[in-house]
Amino acid sequence: MTTLVTGGAGFVGSHTCAALLATGRDVVCLDDLSNGSAVAVARAAALTGRPLPLVRADVRDRAAVARALRDHDVDAVVHFAARKAVAESVAAPAGYWSTNVGGSIALVEACLEAGVHRLVFSSSATVYGRPAHLPLDEDHPLSAVNPYGATKIATEQLLRDVCAAEPRFSAVALRYFNPIGAHPSGRLGEDPAGVPDNLFPYLLQVAVGRREALSVFGTDWPTDDGTGVRDYVHVVDLAEGHARALDHTAATPGFVAVNLGTGRGTSVLQLVAAFERATGVGVPWRPAPRREGDVAACWAAVARAERLLGWRAARDLDAMCADGWRWQQANPAGYG
Repeated sequence: MTTLVTGGAGFVGSHTCAALLATGRDVVCLDDLSNGSAVAVARAAALTGRPLPLVRADVRDRAAVARALRDHDVDAVVHFAARKAVAESVAAPAGYWSTNVGGSIALVEACLEAGVHRLVFSSSATVYGRPAHLPLDEDHPLSAVNPYGATKIATEQLLRDVCAAEPRFSAVALRYFNPIGAHPSGRLGEDPAGVPDNLFPYLLQVAVGRREALSVFGTDWPTDDGTGVRDYVHVVDLAEGHARALDHTAATPGFVAVNLGTGRGTSVLQLVAAFERATGVGVPWRPAPRREGDVAACWAAVARAERLLGWRAARDLDAMCADGWRWQQANPAGYG
Protein backbone atom coordinates (compact mmCIF):
# COMPACT_ATOMS: atom_id res chain seq x y z
CA MET A 1 0.00 0.00 0.00
CA THR A 2 1.01 3.62 -0.48
CA THR A 3 1.13 6.80 1.58
CA LEU A 4 -0.02 10.01 -0.13
CA VAL A 5 1.89 13.09 1.03
CA THR A 6 0.11 16.33 0.18
CA GLY A 7 2.49 19.28 0.02
CA GLY A 8 5.34 16.80 -0.24
CA ALA A 9 7.44 19.13 -2.40
CA GLY A 10 7.86 21.65 0.44
CA PHE A 11 10.44 21.89 3.20
CA VAL A 12 9.06 19.51 5.83
CA GLY A 13 7.08 17.57 3.23
CA SER A 14 10.12 16.59 1.13
CA HIS A 15 12.07 15.51 4.21
CA THR A 16 9.08 13.44 5.31
CA CYS A 17 8.82 11.80 1.89
CA ALA A 18 12.47 10.78 2.23
CA ALA A 19 11.93 9.50 5.78
CA LEU A 20 8.89 7.44 4.77
CA LEU A 21 10.68 5.98 1.75
CA ALA A 22 13.60 5.04 3.99
CA THR A 23 11.25 2.94 6.14
CA GLY A 24 10.23 0.92 3.08
CA ARG A 25 6.88 2.57 2.47
CA ASP A 26 5.73 3.41 -1.04
CA VAL A 27 5.03 7.14 -1.28
CA VAL A 28 3.34 9.44 -3.78
CA CYS A 29 3.57 13.23 -3.55
CA LEU A 30 0.69 15.58 -4.39
CA ASP A 31 1.65 19.25 -4.69
CA ASP A 32 0.68 22.23 -6.83
CA LEU A 33 4.30 23.51 -6.58
CA SER A 34 3.15 26.98 -5.50
CA ASN A 35 5.57 26.82 -2.58
CA GLY A 36 7.46 23.62 -3.31
CA SER A 37 9.92 22.26 -5.84
CA ALA A 38 9.85 19.30 -8.18
CA VAL A 39 13.63 19.21 -7.70
CA ALA A 40 13.10 18.45 -4.00
CA VAL A 41 10.83 15.54 -4.91
CA ALA A 42 13.40 14.15 -7.35
CA ARG A 43 16.17 14.50 -4.77
CA ALA A 44 14.15 12.76 -2.07
CA ALA A 45 13.72 9.83 -4.45
CA ALA A 46 17.42 9.82 -5.38
CA LEU A 47 18.52 9.89 -1.73
CA THR A 48 16.56 6.73 -0.98
CA GLY A 49 16.84 4.96 -4.33
CA ARG A 50 13.06 4.62 -4.35
CA PRO A 51 10.46 5.97 -6.80
CA LEU A 52 8.48 9.02 -5.69
CA PRO A 53 5.76 9.91 -8.20
CA LEU A 54 4.65 13.56 -8.25
CA VAL A 55 1.00 14.38 -8.89
CA ARG A 56 0.77 18.08 -9.68
CA ALA A 57 -2.60 19.18 -8.31
CA ASP A 58 -4.25 21.59 -5.89
CA VAL A 59 -5.40 19.86 -2.70
CA ARG A 60 -8.72 21.72 -3.07
CA ASP A 61 -9.38 19.74 -6.28
CA ARG A 62 -11.32 16.88 -4.74
CA ALA A 63 -11.53 14.94 -8.02
CA ALA A 64 -7.76 15.10 -8.54
CA VAL A 65 -7.12 13.99 -4.97
CA ALA A 66 -9.61 11.13 -5.34
CA ARG A 67 -7.86 9.98 -8.54
CA ALA A 68 -4.49 10.01 -6.79
CA LEU A 69 -5.87 7.94 -3.92
CA ARG A 70 -7.45 5.44 -6.29
CA ASP A 71 -4.69 5.23 -8.92
CA HIS A 72 -1.91 4.66 -6.35
CA ASP A 73 -3.85 2.33 -4.02
CA VAL A 74 -3.34 4.71 -1.09
CA ASP A 75 -4.11 3.54 2.45
CA ALA A 76 -2.83 6.53 4.47
CA VAL A 77 -2.25 10.26 4.03
CA VAL A 78 0.21 12.75 5.47
CA HIS A 79 -1.27 16.21 4.94
CA PHE A 80 1.06 19.21 4.65
CA ALA A 81 -0.52 21.14 1.77
CA ALA A 82 -1.26 24.62 3.14
CA ARG A 83 -0.25 28.24 3.05
CA LYS A 84 1.93 29.05 6.04
CA ALA A 85 3.10 32.67 6.32
CA VAL A 86 1.58 34.39 9.35
CA ALA A 87 1.91 37.95 8.02
CA GLU A 88 0.40 36.97 4.67
CA SER A 89 -2.51 35.30 6.46
CA VAL A 90 -3.28 38.59 8.19
CA ALA A 91 -3.14 40.50 4.89
CA ALA A 92 -5.07 37.95 2.82
CA PRO A 93 -7.11 35.70 5.14
CA ALA A 94 -9.60 34.46 2.54
CA GLY A 95 -6.89 32.63 0.62
CA TYR A 96 -5.72 30.94 3.81
CA TRP A 97 -9.19 29.72 4.72
CA SER A 98 -9.74 28.52 1.15
CA THR A 99 -6.50 26.53 0.92
CA ASN A 100 -5.94 25.41 4.49
CA VAL A 101 -9.50 24.60 5.51
CA GLY A 102 -11.17 24.15 2.13
CA GLY A 103 -8.31 21.94 0.99
CA SER A 104 -8.52 19.84 4.14
CA ILE A 105 -12.27 19.36 3.67
CA ALA A 106 -11.78 18.27 0.05
CA LEU A 107 -9.02 15.87 1.11
CA VAL A 108 -11.05 14.30 3.92
CA GLU A 109 -14.08 13.89 1.65
CA ALA A 110 -11.91 12.18 -0.96
CA CYS A 111 -10.42 9.92 1.72
CA LEU A 112 -13.84 8.87 2.99
CA GLU A 113 -15.00 8.12 -0.57
CA ALA A 114 -11.90 6.01 -1.20
CA GLY A 115 -12.07 4.16 2.12
CA VAL A 116 -8.84 5.75 3.42
CA HIS A 117 -9.10 6.09 7.19
CA ARG A 118 -5.59 7.06 8.33
CA LEU A 119 -4.36 10.66 8.28
CA VAL A 120 -1.46 12.56 9.84
CA PHE A 121 -2.01 16.32 9.83
CA SER A 122 0.69 18.98 9.83
CA SER A 123 -0.58 21.31 12.54
CA SER A 124 1.42 23.95 14.40
CA ALA A 125 2.23 25.35 17.81
CA THR A 126 0.52 28.53 16.63
CA VAL A 127 -2.74 26.93 17.79
CA TYR A 128 -1.73 27.77 21.39
CA GLY A 129 -1.64 31.53 20.81
CA ARG A 130 -0.06 33.47 23.67
CA PRO A 131 1.22 30.97 26.24
CA ALA A 132 -0.68 30.84 29.52
CA HIS A 133 2.03 28.55 30.89
CA LEU A 134 5.27 26.94 29.76
CA PRO A 135 6.13 24.44 28.56
CA LEU A 136 3.15 24.19 26.24
CA ASP A 137 1.39 20.86 26.69
CA GLU A 138 -1.34 19.52 24.43
CA ASP A 139 -4.04 20.42 26.97
CA HIS A 140 -3.13 24.11 26.85
CA PRO A 141 -6.15 26.17 25.67
CA LEU A 142 -6.24 26.82 21.93
CA SER A 143 -6.34 30.46 20.92
CA ALA A 144 -5.44 31.73 17.47
CA VAL A 145 -3.84 35.17 17.26
CA ASN A 146 -3.77 35.22 13.44
CA PRO A 147 -5.73 33.65 10.56
CA TYR A 148 -3.03 31.04 9.91
CA GLY A 149 -3.39 29.70 13.45
CA ALA A 150 -7.17 29.84 13.17
CA THR A 151 -7.09 27.62 10.06
CA LYS A 152 -5.00 25.03 11.92
CA ILE A 153 -7.46 24.99 14.84
CA ALA A 154 -10.37 24.64 12.40
CA THR A 155 -8.74 21.72 10.60
CA GLU A 156 -8.02 19.96 13.88
CA GLN A 157 -11.71 20.35 14.79
CA LEU A 158 -12.70 18.95 11.40
CA LEU A 159 -10.59 15.86 12.09
CA ARG A 160 -12.03 15.47 15.60
CA ASP A 161 -15.53 15.57 14.16
CA VAL A 162 -14.71 13.08 11.40
CA CYS A 163 -13.17 10.66 13.90
CA ALA A 164 -16.27 10.95 16.09
CA ALA A 165 -18.55 10.20 13.14
CA GLU A 166 -16.37 7.49 11.58
CA PRO A 167 -15.21 4.98 14.23
CA ARG A 168 -12.55 3.53 11.90
CA PHE A 169 -10.96 6.90 11.16
CA SER A 170 -7.62 7.67 12.83
CA ALA A 171 -6.02 11.13 12.74
CA VAL A 172 -2.92 12.53 14.45
CA ALA A 173 -2.41 16.30 14.47
CA LEU A 174 1.28 17.04 14.92
CA ARG A 175 1.72 20.44 16.54
CA TYR A 176 5.30 21.19 15.78
CA PHE A 177 7.33 24.10 16.88
CA ASN A 178 10.19 25.61 14.82
CA PRO A 179 11.68 23.23 12.24
CA ILE A 180 15.16 24.20 11.05
CA GLY A 181 18.23 22.48 9.63
CA ALA A 182 18.34 20.31 6.53
CA HIS A 183 19.02 16.79 5.35
CA PRO A 184 22.62 15.91 6.32
CA SER A 185 23.42 15.16 2.67
CA GLY A 186 22.94 18.83 1.80
CA ARG A 187 20.53 17.76 -0.95
CA LEU A 188 17.27 18.77 0.77
CA GLY A 189 16.62 22.00 2.61
CA GLU A 190 14.42 25.05 3.01
CA ASP A 191 13.99 27.26 -0.06
CA PRO A 192 11.41 29.94 0.77
CA ALA A 193 9.99 32.07 -2.03
CA GLY A 194 10.92 35.74 -1.73
CA VAL A 195 12.05 37.20 1.58
CA PRO A 196 12.02 34.47 4.28
CA ASP A 197 9.37 34.88 6.97
CA ASN A 198 11.22 32.67 9.44
CA LEU A 199 14.43 33.31 11.35
CA PHE A 200 16.67 30.44 10.29
CA PRO A 201 16.39 30.65 6.48
CA TYR A 202 16.93 34.41 6.75
CA LEU A 203 20.01 33.77 8.90
CA LEU A 204 21.32 31.33 6.29
CA GLN A 205 20.83 33.87 3.50
CA VAL A 206 22.76 36.46 5.51
CA ALA A 207 25.56 33.94 6.12
CA VAL A 208 25.82 33.06 2.43
CA GLY A 209 25.84 36.74 1.39
CA ARG A 210 22.37 37.05 -0.12
CA ARG A 211 21.22 39.51 2.58
CA GLU A 212 23.06 42.20 4.50
CA ALA A 213 22.11 41.53 8.12
CA LEU A 214 19.66 39.63 10.29
CA SER A 215 16.88 41.71 11.83
CA VAL A 216 16.21 40.72 15.43
CA PHE A 217 12.60 41.65 16.17
CA GLY A 218 12.65 42.81 19.76
CA THR A 219 15.63 42.96 22.11
CA ASP A 220 13.56 43.94 25.14
CA TRP A 221 11.53 40.77 25.68
CA PRO A 222 11.39 39.42 29.27
CA THR A 223 13.98 36.71 28.50
CA ASP A 224 17.58 36.20 29.58
CA ASP A 225 19.06 38.19 26.70
CA GLY A 226 16.00 40.19 25.67
CA THR A 227 15.35 38.26 22.44
CA GLY A 228 12.51 35.86 21.70
CA VAL A 229 12.82 32.22 22.78
CA ARG A 230 11.59 29.34 20.62
CA ASP A 231 11.80 25.55 20.47
CA TYR A 232 13.92 24.69 17.41
CA VAL A 233 13.69 21.11 16.17
CA HIS A 234 15.72 19.44 13.42
CA VAL A 235 13.64 18.89 10.31
CA VAL A 236 14.87 15.28 10.00
CA ASP A 237 13.71 14.56 13.56
CA LEU A 238 10.40 16.13 12.62
CA ALA A 239 10.11 13.99 9.49
CA GLU A 240 10.78 10.85 11.52
CA GLY A 241 8.01 11.96 13.90
CA HIS A 242 5.56 11.85 11.00
CA ALA A 243 6.58 8.27 10.25
CA ARG A 244 5.95 7.34 13.90
CA ALA A 245 2.57 9.08 13.80
CA LEU A 246 1.66 7.14 10.68
CA ASP A 247 2.42 3.91 12.54
CA HIS A 248 0.16 5.10 15.36
CA THR A 249 -2.79 5.53 12.98
CA ALA A 250 -2.51 1.89 11.93
CA ALA A 251 -3.23 0.69 15.45
CA THR A 252 -5.31 3.36 17.15
CA PRO A 253 -8.55 4.91 15.85
CA GLY A 254 -9.73 8.38 16.90
CA PHE A 255 -8.12 11.79 17.07
CA VAL A 256 -5.09 12.88 19.06
CA ALA A 257 -2.89 16.00 19.02
CA VAL A 258 0.83 15.61 19.73
CA ASN A 259 3.59 18.19 20.11
CA LEU A 260 6.84 17.70 18.23
CA GLY A 261 9.66 19.74 19.73
CA THR A 262 12.79 19.35 21.80
CA GLY A 263 11.32 20.66 25.06
CA ARG A 264 14.07 23.31 25.21
CA GLY A 265 13.88 27.02 24.48
CA THR A 266 16.61 28.86 22.54
CA SER A 267 16.75 32.63 22.12
CA VAL A 268 17.46 34.36 18.82
CA LEU A 269 20.93 35.40 19.95
CA GLN A 270 21.65 31.92 21.29
CA LEU A 271 20.76 30.51 17.88
CA VAL A 272 23.06 33.02 16.17
CA ALA A 273 25.88 32.07 18.56
CA ALA A 274 25.27 28.34 17.98
CA PHE A 275 25.39 28.87 14.21
CA GLU A 276 28.64 30.81 14.44
CA ARG A 277 30.13 28.12 16.69
CA ALA A 278 29.05 25.25 14.45
CA THR A 279 30.11 26.84 11.16
CA GLY A 280 32.78 29.43 11.92
CA VAL A 281 30.75 31.96 9.92
CA GLY A 282 29.80 35.31 11.45
CA VAL A 283 26.23 36.57 11.18
CA PRO A 284 25.78 40.35 11.41
CA TRP A 285 22.52 41.38 13.05
CA ARG A 286 20.67 44.53 13.96
CA PRO A 287 17.85 45.23 16.41
CA ALA A 288 14.37 45.86 15.05
CA PRO A 289 11.01 46.62 16.67
CA ARG A 290 8.86 43.77 17.93
CA ARG A 291 6.43 42.33 15.40
CA GLU A 292 2.70 42.33 16.04
CA GLY A 293 1.56 38.91 17.25
CA ASP A 294 4.96 37.70 18.48
CA VAL A 295 5.36 36.24 21.95
CA ALA A 296 8.34 36.34 24.31
CA ALA A 297 8.85 32.61 24.69
CA CYS A 298 7.41 29.34 23.46
CA TRP A 299 8.59 25.76 23.88
CA ALA A 300 7.01 22.33 23.96
CA ALA A 301 6.09 19.76 26.53
CA VAL A 302 7.14 16.54 24.81
CA ALA A 303 6.05 13.67 27.07
CA ARG A 304 3.04 12.71 24.93
CA ALA A 305 5.15 12.23 21.80
CA GLU A 306 7.45 9.87 23.64
CA ARG A 307 4.60 7.99 25.31
CA LEU A 308 2.28 7.58 22.30
CA LEU A 309 4.69 7.62 19.36
CA GLY A 310 7.95 6.46 20.91
CA TRP A 311 9.53 9.62 19.47
CA ARG A 312 11.90 12.17 20.87
CA ALA A 313 14.19 14.67 19.15
CA ALA A 314 17.69 13.24 18.75
CA ARG A 315 19.63 16.01 16.97
CA ASP A 316 21.01 19.02 18.83
CA LEU A 317 21.29 22.69 17.89
CA ASP A 318 24.82 22.29 16.53
CA ALA A 319 23.60 19.60 14.12
CA MET A 320 20.67 21.80 13.04
CA CYS A 321 23.06 24.66 12.27
CA ALA A 322 25.74 22.55 10.58
CA ASP A 323 23.22 20.71 8.39
CA GLY A 324 21.41 23.92 7.47
CA TRP A 325 24.69 25.56 6.49
CA ARG A 326 25.76 22.53 4.44
CA TRP A 327 22.50 22.85 2.48
CA GLN A 328 22.87 26.60 1.96
CA GLN A 329 26.50 26.35 0.86
CA ALA A 330 25.70 23.63 -1.65
CA ASN A 331 22.56 25.43 -2.85
CA PRO A 332 23.19 29.19 -2.46
CA ALA A 333 20.15 30.00 -4.62
CA GLY A 334 18.01 27.19 -3.22
CA TYR A 335 16.67 24.73 -5.77
CA GLY A 336 17.33 27.26 -8.50
